[in-house]
This record gives sequence, structure tokens and C-alpha cells, in this order.
Amino acid sequence: MSFFVLGQVTVDWQLAAHSFWPILQGGLVYTIPLAIISFIFGLMIAMVMAILRLSHIKPLQTIARVYISIIRGTPLLVQLSIIYFGLPDLGIEISPFLGAIVALSMNVGGYAAETIRASILSVPKGQWEAGYTIGMNYFQTLRRIILPQAARVSVPPLSNTFISLVKDTSLASTVTVTELFRKAQEITATSYDFLLLYSEAALIYWIFCFFLSLLQGRIEARLDRYVASN
Repeated sequence: MSFFVLGQVTVDWQLAAHSFWPILQGGLVYTIPLAIISFIFGLMIAMVMAILRLSHIKPLQTIARVYISIIRGTPLLVQLSIIYFGLPDLGIEISPFLGAIVALSMNVGGYAAETIRASILSVPKGQWEAGYTIGMNYFQTLRRIILPQAARVSVPPLSNTFISLVKDTSLASTVTVTELFRKAQEITATSYDFLLLYSEAALIYWIFCFFLSLLQGRIEARLDRYVASN
């Protein structure tokens, strides 16, 4: 084996080299797809909750408020445990991957709902009036006029939400989803080199988030150019 001693820490480079691909593969096969799928469903939930929050119907407002309060007021790990370990008590069996998607989607929905609601409220009220003036109803005005403008405002915070979600997928390891961190745990169970393998997992998370941050910057720059040209 090839070792490198740094202070009191011995680095096994051979183990690092052999473990890097399995951990990276766990990220590519499970972590990124899990984050993308959960984010898409989470945005759907968030859109519904945001519209309910903006509704003038009190019961609908209450439903959205309670949902958002519960999601934002409880830890994601607890939500994940309730979905995966709790639902079988009701006779609902669910796979680890699907359970993680449900929990992460609901969590994203609760947080992104407030982002979307704030983005919609940032659009001047005159835009609503303009839609009504040309004969559009509430939902037509929302879809054709308000949401396109609100989308430009919501991109930066929603991008940050997605990057955070990529890191939060590590909690799926608690329900045996073999994502990035779970792969590191499995290798650690046989090598007992916790510092090396967990640092390697952290490095891969950082690489993922670094490139996502670059992508976010490009999207924001394009949106800024689009807004400036209109």
C-alpha cells in the first residue's frame, strides 16, 4: 500500500484511488437524479402552496400556512424518518429511493413556496390590471404575465435551494439509499478510514456544488441580459 504521513495522519492513497470512483458513481447514479427529481416535484408542490397562500379563500390560505409551517418547523431527517419508517405502520410500504423523493420533495415544496410567493408579489400590481384589461381571467394573467416575470426574480433563490438539496440528499443514507455518502459509509465499514473516506465524499459534494454554482451564475447572467434588452 502507498501511504503518506501528514503530522499524525496517515493517508492511504491506494484506498483513496480505489474508493473515489464508487463514491462518485453513487453521486452520479443516485445523488444527482434524486436531487433533480425531488426538486421538480418540490417546485410543483411549492407552486400550489404559493397560489393557495395568495388565495383570498381563508381555508385554502390556512392549509398552505399549516403545511409550510410544519415543513419549515421540523427537521428534514425527522420528515424522512416519518415517511420511510412511519408509513409502513399504516400498511403503506415504500422503497428507500421513493421514500427519499417524497420527503425531499415535500421539504423543497415548503421552503420554495415562500420564495415563489414573494416573487409573485414582487411583480407590480399594474401587471395584474393590464391582464384583466385585455380580458384575461385570474389564472390566464398569472400564467401568461405574472409567472414569467416572477420566474426571473425567483431563479437565484431557487438555484440556491437546489444546491442545498444536493447536499441534503446525504440524509437519504439513513434509509439505505446508496447515494454518495452511503457509498462512503459502506467502504468505511470495511476499511475504518473515516477521515479519508468522509473527506473524499465531502470533496465530491463540493465539486458537484461548485459546478452547479457556475451554472447558476451563467443562468443569472443570461437573465440579466434578457431583462436589460427588454
